Amino acid sequence: MRNYIMEFLGTFFLVLAIGLTEDPIAFGVMLMAMVYIGGHISGAHYNPAISLGVYLRGKLSSALLPGYMLAQTAGAFIAAAVFNHLAGKMLLPTPSPDFALWEVAAIEALFAFVLVAVVLTVATSTKVLRNNDTYGLVIGFTLFTLALSGRMISGGVYNPAIVVGSALFSALKGGDVALNGKVLLAYILGPLAGGAIAAYAYKHLNPEE
Repeated sequence: MRNYIMEFLGTFFLVLAIGLTEDPIAFGVMLMAMVYIGGHISGAHYNPAISLGVYLRGKLSSALLPGYMLAQTAGAFIAAAVFNHLAGKMLLPTPSPDFALWEVAAIEALFAFVLVAVVLTVATSTKVLRNNDTYGLVIGFTLFTLALSGRMISGGVYNPAIVVGSALFSALKGGDVALNGKVLLAYILGPLAGGAIAAYAYKHLNPEE
C-alpha cells in the first residue's frame, strides 16, 4: 500500500506543479524532489509509461502494475481538481494546430522513449546504481529538457496519467471541455509505446542485466 500512496502523492505534486507554472524547469525540479522522496518506496515512477517500461524491464511485478497506474491517474485527477479550484480553468494538454495528430503522438512517443530509457538506466541498472546519488537530478533535468523540446508541438506531456486524470475531471465537470477521443488516444498510446520500446531497447543493449 505504501507504494501506491507514494505514486499517488508524487504524481499529484508533479501534475499540480505542471498546472500552476508554465516553466519546464519547475516540472523537472518537482520531479527531482519527488524522485528523491519516493525512490526508495515505490521506485518513483509517477507515470504509467515509466511503470510499463519498468515492468517490461522485469523490475515491477504484474500484480503491482495496475495499482501503480491507477494511483498515478488518481493523483493526476485530484491535482486537476485542485488546479481547477485555484485557477478557475481546466488542466488539459493543448496540441499545436500546426501539426497533425500523428505528429503529436510521435513526439509524445519519441520523448517518452528518452525519459523511460533514462529512468531504466539510472534507476534500475545494477552497474549505474552503484554509488549513484544523482539519479533524481538526471531524471528531473531530463524531463525539463524534454518538456522544453516538445511543448510547442504536443505540450510536452509524455505521461498518460496526466491526460486521463485531467480528462476525467473535465468530463465530470462538464463534458464539453473534455479532450476529443482521438486526441486522448494520442496522448495515451504515444507515451506507452515509447515506454515499451525503451524497455525492449534497454534489454537488447544491456543483455547482461
